Amino acid sequence: MGFKCGIVGLPNVGKSTIFNALTNASAEVASFPFSTIKPNIGIVPVPDERLKVLEKLLNPKKVTPTFLKFVDIAGLVKGASLGEGLGNEFLSHIREMDVIAHVVCCFESQEIPHIYGHPDPERDVEIVNLELILSDLQLVSRRLQKISKLTKASPKKELREEEELLNELEKWLSEGKRAKEYLEAKNAKLPKDLPLITAKPYFYIANISEKNHLLEKLLKVAAKENVPVVKVFGKLELELQEFPLEEREVLRKELGMETSLYEVVKVGYKLLELVTFFTTAHEDLRAWTIKKGTKAPEAAGKIHSDMQRGFIKVEVISFDDLVKAGSEKRARELGLVRSEGKEYEVKDGDILYFRFSA
Repeated sequence: MGFKCGIVGLPNVGKSTIFNALTNASAEVASFPFSTIKPNIGIVPVPDERLKVLEKLLNPKKVTPTFLKFVDIAGLVKGASLGEGLGNEFLSHIREMDVIAHVVCCFESQEIPHIYGHPDPERDVEIVNLELILSDLQLVSRRLQKISKLTKASPKKELREEEELLNELEKWLSEGKRAKEYLEAKNAKLPKDLPLITAKPYFYIANISEKNHLLEKLLKVAAKENVPVVKVFGKLELELQEFPLEEREVLRKELGMETSLYEVVKVGYKLLELVTFFTTAHEDLRAWTIKKGTKAPEAAGKIHSDMQRGFIKVEVISFDDLVKAGSEKRARELGLVRSEGKEYEVKDGDILYFRFSA
């Protein structure tokens, strides 16, 4: 799995339209609030042009990309954390996501009424972000109550340290600040079973029809928060889905558009510091996603735990070197395939041949 992305935003900002554009799915798209009752879930292959190049060079029997998972929940409204609307009911579905995509409406439309009368990116972002913070605050407060009871019964150092962390975090969230900022400032880590949404990396998706003052307002908000913005022509993306794939790509080039999925992938991989490596075992060309800095044995474990336990060495050739050589055989003749040990950090684009004892 490449990464898991949760999609949030106000009702009627085009979340389901964006979801459909990203996944080629057919989630209901309607011009009334809360049209998404059950979370929409889509799993799509990660677009990577290198796979196409490697397929031509290596002629494998099978090509397997890595995948992304998208979860689109009901729109959040002011008071969602207190039971208003439907969104808070589904926040549990995105607590296990790796990154959060916040969709913001950056266009005026009489056909699609805005839940607060008219779009205002600054206000709309603040509403959703606050509801996410309040939802996390509830989770932290409940956890703190349990831990406080346990610390009274047990003097364990781990419990006291967690109680101290939760007390500080509760105060931080109460001031309307995201958990991520606290954790970075304190160089602290959350307990693994406390999945706070505002502790996750996030970015904005601007749903636009054209460049305008609303987009500029969102860009200013994002710049202040130091987070990326992916611009998506939601309505146009939806219309393109009606064309066959090849025609769609021709139209994109004519319009000078990158696919929304490709843009989201680039941002997500950068935020999460992910890299891709490739394997060709059993004539199956396959892409794998790992964190930047992952060492060879752990990368092998991504494929199978036995490979990590019995790791001996890994043969490595970079994507660029293989392309220059023109074939694996020629790459070996040129000495471009090197042997690396347990301390080797896998690089983006590496093609790996693991050697291990069963």
